[in-house]
Amino acid sequence: MAIEKITMPQLGESVTEGTISKWLVSVGDHVNKYDPLAEVMTDKVNAEVPSSFSGTIKELIAGEDDTLPVGEVICLIEVEGTVPQKEQKTSDKTVEESAPKTADSQSNKSRYSPAVMRLSQEHNINLDTVTGTGAGGRITRKDILAVIEKGGAAEVKETPASTVQPAAPVAAAAPKTQQPAAPVVSAAGDQEIPVTGVRKAIAANMLRSKHEIPHAWTMVEVDVTNLVSYRDSLKAEFKQKEGFNLTYFAFFVKAVAQALKEFPQMNSMWAGDRIVQKKDINVSIAVATDDALFVPVIKQADEKTIKGIAREITELAQKVRTGSLKSEDMQGGTFTVNNTGSFGSVQSMGIINYPQAAILQVESIVKRPVIIDNMIAVRDMVNLCLSLDHRVLDGLVCGRFLARVKEILESTSKENTSVY
Repeated sequence: MAIEKITMPQLGESVTEGTISKWLVSVGDHVNKYDPLAEVMTDKVNAEVPSSFSGTIKELIAGEDDTLPVGEVICLIEVEGTVPQKEQKTSDKTVEESAPKTADSQSNKSRYSPAVMRLSQEHNINLDTVTGTGAGGRITRKDILAVIEKGGAAEVKETPASTVQPAAPVAAAAPKTQQPAAPVVSAAGDQEIPVTGVRKAIAANMLRSKHEIPHAWTMVEVDVTNLVSYRDSLKAEFKQKEGFNLTYFAFFVKAVAQALKEFPQMNSMWAGDRIVQKKDINVSIAVATDDALFVPVIKQADEKTIKGIAREITELAQKVRTGSLKSEDMQGGTFTVNNTGSFGSVQSMGIINYPQAAILQVESIVKRPVIIDNMIAVRDMVNLCLSLDHRVLDGLVCGRFLARVKEILESTSKENTSVY
């Protein structure tokens, strides 16, 4: 028998860590190759981690709700069959791993993910003062969050006087300017709801977006009277023929995809020392459940018809609501369109889906009086609200982009638009 390691997989672009949301096996269970071992949550989606071997679960190194960097060992499997000369080495290594931790077990302390580094810098936390609970003493995001909950002060280790620099007292005083968050006390009748892995991921993603991206906002008003009339004339026949709904949202996604092709600057991402303008137009759409928000992706949306986009919207929404959404369904998005109008909103400012450069909120279509040829008319109107990353985009290109989306939507009609 040989002991093999299962590590935290890379579950998406730029993903540096994942959270074990649920173990699907226990110590002593026999698994076959490709059997699911655990559900791992990252970037607001749960993905199953398959076994790379057939064998028996020897040890679950990570616990549920533990966050580990990509490549970190999460469990050990005793593999069927013998491996010459390797078995003894593996066994010895297993004994070492199960032995009490000594100073050598802290060999990984100085290795931490970019997310850990960024979080510590945002809260002025000295990583040298943090005790890591990860493998080999590695500092994890969970360790930093624990320090933050204590008011941003980690346990200070004794430092020889000879190593203290004159500026140290000033640096040490800086964190004291931060006031600890006021404790929230539960009163009689209050309901305490545990924070799930999905909610933690949403919170972390939104916080990162607001901390790193300088948001700006703009809005246009669009007359979609002809679009509404055209869609309403088609919806019954379309549903009977195709088996799924032709929604207004499909028209908006198609218009955005077409405008992104004409204004590729909008289809960009900030990369520190450069701006990456993406070739593929992959539109992320927000799909909400009762307690979470998921952002699956319509790939190459500019190459799809309105019918094709409507089909994908239906299929992706169904996957979200049945819990069958996969990590690949969430990857590769370059621009987000959010259907906030579905719950009656008429104006909102979305938080950008990091690392994209913009998000468009499609608000509710409402009948309003407008002036046409100096006369009052009742028209179907909708607000389009754009949040933009001001490092990447400026008002001029965003204004032209929105004007083009407006033009496409206002010219949508039975005479010049096909859904096929």
